[in-house]
Amino acid sequence: MSKHATQSPFDVLADYERRSLAHVAGLPEQLDAPGLWRGVGYRIGSRRLASNFGEVLEILPIPQVTAVPGAQPWMLGVANVRGNLLPIVDLKQFLEGERTVLHEGQRILLVRQPGGDVAVLIDELYGQRSFTDQQQLGAEETDAVQLSDGRYAHFIDRAYRLGDHPWGIFSLERLARTPEFRQAAA
Repeated sequence: MSKHATQSPFDVLADYERRSLAHVAGLPEQLDAPGLWRGVGYRIGSRRLASNFGEVLEILPIPQVTAVPGAQPWMLGVANVRGNLLPIVDLKQFLEGERTVLHEGQRILLVRQPGGDVAVLIDELYGQRSFTDQQQLGAEETDAVQLSDGRYAHFIDRAYRLGDHPWGIFSLERLARTPEFRQAAA
């Protein structure tokens, strides 16, 4: 008879968790490390961005999108996601005025918005990214790498350098509160 047969299901799961965490060196310290910022990394156009985990409800492949007549050009349309109609926004077109070329590997980020969730199209998903205070760029450096040019300036407050790439911390919450963004239908 196995060891698990005499344990409750909860005890079995707690044991699995304890054993798996024991194999991840330094994990508890990293989760609460001061000066460590963690979020979801993605690309829009040539910019690498990251947003707080709390601002992204879900990450999904692009669903079937139905165009909405009379909508803003950056409003791709609406999609049925598990019975909910969600507006799908081309974030690159909203920010840069240039339409995203759709391709197979793209994803949408579901974002909470007052009055209902919205999905924003991204070019590429990088997954979890972590940055330390030592990697943070100063204001002059952020301006030099042009992460926060144009409309991006409203949504990027700080940037980090990871390897050869600058990363802007993009506020999806601020985006969702922007009046123009909220009133997608023209």
